Amino acid sequence: MASTFRIAVFASGQGSNFQTLVEATQNGRIDAEIVLLVCDKAKAPVVERANKAGIDSYVFDPKAYAKREDYELEIAAELERKQVDLVVLAGYMRLLTPVLVDRYTGRMINIHPSLLPAFPGKDAIGQAWEYGVKTTGITVHLVDGGMDTGAVIAQKAVEIRNEDSLESLEEKIHAAEKELYPEVVSWFAKELIHVEGRKVSVMQ
Repeated sequence: MASTFRIAVFASGQGSNFQTLVEATQNGRIDAEIVLLVCDKAKAPVVERANKAGIDSYVFDPKAYAKREDYELEIAAELERKQVDLVVLAGYMRLLTPVLVDRYTGRMINIHPSLLPAFPGKDAIGQAWEYGVKTTGITVHLVDGGMDTGAVIAQKAVEIRNEDSLESLEEKIHAAEKELYPEVVSWFAKELIHVEGRKVSVMQ
């Protein structure tokens, strides 16, 4: 394994969390290097963010493959070439198959904009808003191949106030993501994460 902790980020869209992670590696908040962006949309803004940061991108068109396993095998080979230690999903809008999940069990994480197991799946912020809960938040969890079903690593609560709108709630959720996700990634880089079944501990 390479001496520097090496990260691959999977993203499909704007790349705001990707940018936060890049900046955290640059300012020393995360003692690691992002060595690869994996993206399923060639025109996604996150690709340009990676280019500006000098980070290699692996961009693919899922429609060019007969099934998900085919392109995931190619991604897996690229991850191995880059000697990736941790896979970080940051707005990657595709379910993963065992081709990748099994290779990176315990070393693949995702962030979800709710306090799981509440409001899994798409539009979690909108789901919480429509339901009328008073507290929602974000969850960083291990990836197990299900829809937001992996073991919880960390959560951060976000209060929904009477004066909030859906837009202001989204802003608060995104601010919480930018605070928590780099912290959790740094725990992996420092080898502080211990997993036993569904119980995840931070050994500080």
